[in-house]
Amino acid sequence: MNRRARARAKGPARGFVLVGFWTFFIALGVTLLSTAVIAYLPVPVALALILVIVAVGIIADMIGLAAAAAVEAPFHAMAAKKGYAARQAIAIVHHADFVSSICSDLIGDVCGTVSGAAAAAIVFRIAVAGFRVDRDLLSVLMVSAVAALTVGGKAAGKGYALDRANYIVYRVAVFLAGWQRTWS
Repeated sequence: MNRRARARAKGPARGFVLVGFWTFFIALGVTLLSTAVIAYLPVPVALALILVIVAVGIIADMIGLAAAAAVEAPFHAMAAKKGYAARQAIAIVHHADFVSSICSDLIGDVCGTVSGAAAAAIVFRIAVAGFRVDRDLLSVLMVSAVAALTVGGKAAGKGYALDRANYIVYRVAVFLAGWQRTWS
């Protein structure tokens, strides 16, 4: 029995616990870091940081969906011709369930949660600074705007990821191959 079959034999509970464990610590670290950074940034820069966090979540969601929708055969043809990053692309598609879980569930969802927390931190800063504004209304508007950007961006990204799954997987594979070449 190979490694993948053994992992499946242990059931989905093991994967749930492992992903939940890592999600907790990654979300904790990212939230602490982003709220600490936002506390010292000017409000326009903090808003730009929220947009970056939302964009990372959207891109990660697109990568996860593209990995699940990509077809492996073109990458095998590339590998036969010793194409650059073909091995990495095959690995991404071959492990699509893992890649999708990490990118869409872990990174994408953590970015969504952290961007909402960062929006709340900005509202708190504005309220503490003494601006005459209704905190509750500002909070609802900020969180709603962040949610709309996140959900709208992910909806647009899903169509793009499904239409260009192999292209996205190849671009990620090129990035990974460059990363491996640089750090090996």
